[in-house]
Amino acid sequence: MKIYIGSDHAGYELKEKLKEYLSGLGLDYEVIDKGAFSLNKDDDYPDFIRPVAEAVAKEKGSFGIILGGSGEGEAMDANRIDGVRACEYYGSNLDIVKVCREHNDANIISIGVRFATEDEIKFAIELFLNTKFSGDERHIRRIEKLDTDK
Repeated sequence: MKIYIGSDHAGYELKEKLKEYLSGLGLDYEVIDKGAFSLNKDDDYPDFIRPVAEAVAKEKGSFGIILGGSGEGEAMDANRIDGVRACEYYGSNLDIVKVCREHNDANIISIGVRFATEDEIKFAIELFLNTKFSGDERHIRRIEKLDTDK
């Protein structure tokens, strides 16, 4: 299984830490960095978020972690790709992380690094990766509508 990760300048330093952290969890995942590959305060998040979203959409069963200042624009960008269901996390309430996996089979978590601590983010990512989609018929039906009603 693959985890694609990407960030602009706002999340760059944390992305670098998370790659190491994820590799040390002992999960059966390969972490693939889609950039940014250096800190550039003038970069644009779509340049790094779009490749993550495209890779997740193409590789069934993979996950994406995208990081930005708020996580908002990053989620909007990712959700433009067919087959991507990105949810957002910006600290505090972890219920949203659990529900987005259980009910929406989210395959990307978009993190607002300016609103959560590093420890909160690590915990949210682990919860995201370890929470299974419920598979309930009502949730499947709704996801199918997301994918076909455009």
